[in-house]
Amino acid sequence: MHGRTIDLGAALAGVLEHWRPRTLAALNDHEVKVARFQGEFVWHSHPDEDELFIPLRGSFRVEFRDHVEHLSPGRILVVPRGVEHRPVADDEVECLLVQRAGARNTGDVVHPTLTAPQG
Repeated sequence: MHGRTIDLGAALAGVLEHWRPRTLAALNDHEVKVARFQGEFVWHSHPDEDELFIPLRGSFRVEFRDHVEHLSPGRILVVPRGVEHRPVADDEVECLLVQRAGARNTGDVVHPTLTAPQG
């Protein structure tokens, strides 16, 4: 199959809910996703996979139990597998994510409103 370009603006226009990533592409055994963030996410970890955050618009922080990392366009963060964290966005953020295919957005936690449907 030949590659196709992806319009990130159009993809983000289709993301209407905060914390509900939309898969854009598959890359080996990973998925490239876009999401909108606003507010506090749930504390969680991904026991078997790393998670890459690439901010496209806006600033947010990723809280760890022992420190906080601040992200904005031009700054990326890899959260290592098994490390508990919580993204927090005071204002709306648009973000690109790279995760192993099939990874639940809330990792080891099932949250009644923040866990996105699989598939």
